[in-house]
Amino acid sequence: MAGIVCRNFDNADETRPFEGGKGRLELLNTEGGPVGRAVFEPGWRWSEHVKPLAGTDSCQAAHTGYVVSGRVKIVMDDGETGEAGPGDFIMIEPGHDAWVVGDEPCVTLDWTGFGDYARPGA
Repeated sequence: MAGIVCRNFDNADETRPFEGGKGRLELLNTEGGPVGRAVFEPGWRWSEHVKPLAGTDSCQAAHTGYVVSGRVKIVMDDGETGEAGPGDFIMIEPGHDAWVVGDEPCVTLDWTGFGDYARPGA
């Protein structure tokens, strides 16, 4: 293992676009596992723009991440709700929908839930 690893999401190992051109996931594969930066464009909603790729009724990924910019609303399958914005640390269990709030893209970093996120058939 290298003493220092410095990578840039602009040179991601993989980029996965969301349905309808509503954003993308940029993925870096590291020795510690995948790390992703997602750009969710205004109007993005998991149930419209990722569900067709995932093939599940709600997002089944667990997320541990950080909101860089923009805002996102999260609604769990059991009805619990939350909203996150710039500077917020988030942990979200499987079984949720989410969407961008407002007219600014929501950019998040996630180091647990993006390995298979928005991968067709995953």
